[in-house]
Amino acid sequence: MKWVTWDQAAVSAVISFAVATMATRFPANRFRSLVQASSTELGLISFLYMLWRLAMNLPLDKPSGAIERARQINRLQHFLHFPSELSLQHFVLRYDWLARSTNFYYAVFHVPAMIAFLVWLFIRHRKTYPHWRSALAMLTAACLVIRYIRVAPPRFLPDLGYVDLATRFGLSVYGPVGTGVSDQFAAMPSIHIGWAAIVSCGIIAASTSKWRWIFLLHLIFTTLAVSATGNHWWLDGVAAVALLALALRIDTMVRSK
Repeated sequence: MKWVTWDQAAVSAVISFAVATMATRFPANRFRSLVQASSTELGLISFLYMLWRLAMNLPLDKPSGAIERARQINRLQHFLHFPSELSLQHFVLRYDWLARSTNFYYAVFHVPAMIAFLVWLFIRHRKTYPHWRSALAMLTAACLVIRYIRVAPPRFLPDLGYVDLATRFGLSVYGPVGTGVSDQFAAMPSIHIGWAAIVSCGIIAASTSKWRWIFLLHLIFTTLAVSATGNHWWLDGVAAVALLALALRIDTMVRSK
């Protein structure tokens, strides 16, 4: 799959910040405030996305220690009596439609869901928007740093019975090692689950609708999808949610001062 490149994001950031700057020259009114605020936020998100994509180009695709760490995580999960990702994957593979749908959900939904969430939050709940945007930035930055500790996903352990659903059904976000939009050996923590937790928890926290709890399904479906496709261990998701909780706590402490 093709996503926005780092240089395209850089152009978006420059144009957005330029529009925000030019908006200050116009008379102060609600329209100017909206243009300035939205352009600034688009520029910031584009800039952060640019940094993320640039980090993907760092020479970190070597699997040194990644496979052994994956086996260690697998052994730790067995010790902790976690459910088996392999059993979940075998269940999904029984039904072709379910396997394809799970693979599609993993490959496609996380980025559009985050974009839709940020737009909704900015328009409908502007006061709480900075809190979740800052948490998103901190979580993503933490994931980029931790990826220096190489960890292979389950799909790299075919000897244990794992299958790469993206290879079988297409829609891979990885491609050959060293290519693709995401890092092959950065399973820990799961940025998919981290972003899904932001979307689900952010909607539940900001909205007052009685239907807001239904959006918790996005986190549940994402958790099941990343495991069933062989792209993450359960502990990858646990680590991501813990990092999100820490990021939200840090932002709350900073804003309370």
